[in-house]
Amino acid sequence: MPILKPFKTFPELFEYLTEEYAKTTTRPLLAKKVNNVYTGISNKEVGEETQLFACGLPTLGFKRDDKLALISENRPEWVYTDLGTICIGGIDIPVYPSLTADSIEFILNNSEAKGVVVSNKFQLNKILKVRNNCRHLQFIIVLNEKDANKDIPGVYSFKEVQEAGRVYREKHPDFFEKEKKKADENHICTIIYTSGTTGEPKGVMLSHKNILSNVKAALEAFPINSEDIFLSFLPLCHIFERMAGYYAGFAAGSSLYFADSIDTVSQNLIEVKPTMLTTVPRLFEKMYTKIIKNVDSQPAAKRKIFYWGVETAKEYMYAKKQGKVSLALKTRYKLADKLVLSTIREKTGGKLRFFVSGGAPLSLELGEFFEAVGMHIREGYGLTETAPVIAINRVDDFKFGTVGKVLPGVEVKIGSDGEILCRSACVMLGYYKNNKETNEAIKDGWFHTGDIGHFDSEGFLVITDRKKHLFKTTAGKYIAPAHIENLFLASKYIDQFVLIGDKRTFLSALIVPDFEAVKEYADSNNIKYRTVQELIHSKDIYELFDKEMQQFQRKLANYEKVRKFTILDRPFTLETGEITPSLKVKRKVVEERYRNLIEEMYEGQEK
Repeated sequence: MPILKPFKTFPELFEYLTEEYAKTTTRPLLAKKVNNVYTGISNKEVGEETQLFACGLPTLGFKRDDKLALISENRPEWVYTDLGTICIGGIDIPVYPSLTADSIEFILNNSEAKGVVVSNKFQLNKILKVRNNCRHLQFIIVLNEKDANKDIPGVYSFKEVQEAGRVYREKHPDFFEKEKKKADENHICTIIYTSGTTGEPKGVMLSHKNILSNVKAALEAFPINSEDIFLSFLPLCHIFERMAGYYAGFAAGSSLYFADSIDTVSQNLIEVKPTMLTTVPRLFEKMYTKIIKNVDSQPAAKRKIFYWGVETAKEYMYAKKQGKVSLALKTRYKLADKLVLSTIREKTGGKLRFFVSGGAPLSLELGEFFEAVGMHIREGYGLTETAPVIAINRVDDFKFGTVGKVLPGVEVKIGSDGEILCRSACVMLGYYKNNKETNEAIKDGWFHTGDIGHFDSEGFLVITDRKKHLFKTTAGKYIAPAHIENLFLASKYIDQFVLIGDKRTFLSALIVPDFEAVKEYADSNNIKYRTVQELIHSKDIYELFDKEMQQFQRKLANYEKVRKFTILDRPFTLETGEITPSLKVKRKVVEERYRNLIEEMYEGQEK
């Protein structure tokens, strides 16, 4: 059971972790790599590091209600900065490290950030590039000591601020405690800027109560406890990772280990052997593709055993759900587990209890595959504006193809147009300096999510699509693109997929291939090519994708089937403005950028 107490503010949670709970636990609160070995950081150490930083901020002119931006990859200093700022009444502004200097400039100006914390020289250079345009910015703090250029006025290292904090604490020994006690659960503690798939980012104002009420509800619905170890790799600036993997974990007394980077997750899983992982469906798509790619490279006998093992596991899974497992099936399953399933699970360290998936829809096929092999994914749903979780599949009460049942203390109803509406203590205070958008989003106490969905007969919430993304063909058929796009993303040859069809006579698609998988296919089938571009546009590869399309859309209705497609020779990226930092495709940008290719697919077809 979680050790959760009724925390109303973050100073209360901080005090409990670093004082009361610190006396009873020997497990590290945080862990990071030191000389290539994971090294723990105790609750007391986290408390001291955080307090020193918090006490250093007043020496830079930072006071209650001031804003501090934070641009860093996941690391212990992210936690010290976040908790330290909030504990003295400041408001932190987490920013994706992947954002461009121009995007960061907008956020710093819109939020009126007085200071900014950056991780390294690369991030520092972005700030220096736009510093003169940021009206409220007074100081920059650099986490990496070697990257803090002391010759630049207003630039300090993190350690330098902590040392100033040590001196300040000696002169003002009651400062930190006094500021903690002033905390109000309804006070803004963070402003998180949404990715902005349809326009300028909006600053979501969240209070202590918004987030901690969601932490409490999540822990009532999900069995996180003090024995759990989280591996953190999703950006902490995203509210899903921040609430579920960090705050909820802390409230349950769990340990938080930081992955070296997103690219090293597979290695870190084996090193850390986590019990919990918060992630997004993209990870499972990549894992599945890698597994299938490896299997397909094996001799025919091994391939046959693998697919037999998976089918046996699925049969066992369905039978178990119905309570009808025969002795023969149980025996077959044990053999399948020994020969096939256990080897897949070992890739995650062997101790993983659950994946918690959010941020985008998880395909039914992927959910069932991983559940069958014993890697349990529990999908949830929420938004930054709801701090973030609205619903989640429970450990023993789940259904793939849905986002689970609504959390305790959260009300959900479906609007007349199918939009999901939410009312709860976790709903944001509003958008910063944007009353117009706030009033459009929250009406009569109900937050309008912009998502279309419904409850099934068992009370599970099903998300159909974004309200703004629904297509209407010229035949009058409404189509939800996300569902169809997810079907095709299960193909090992497809990396990104954008459905086209609004106000069109039929559906088409832009496809970004998995370039490595396509090259392997070409090499194994003696397809000659000089460049990747030449290969992608070859007749052989078009035929390969045509077969994939036919296979994956067999169960779709005729009006949902993709009749034409174009294979692209480069991916959609953050740098080109085609995806958001949370990897969501900016549909309008993509459609505008590839307008000519799209029109070619419909040429002579829409008269």
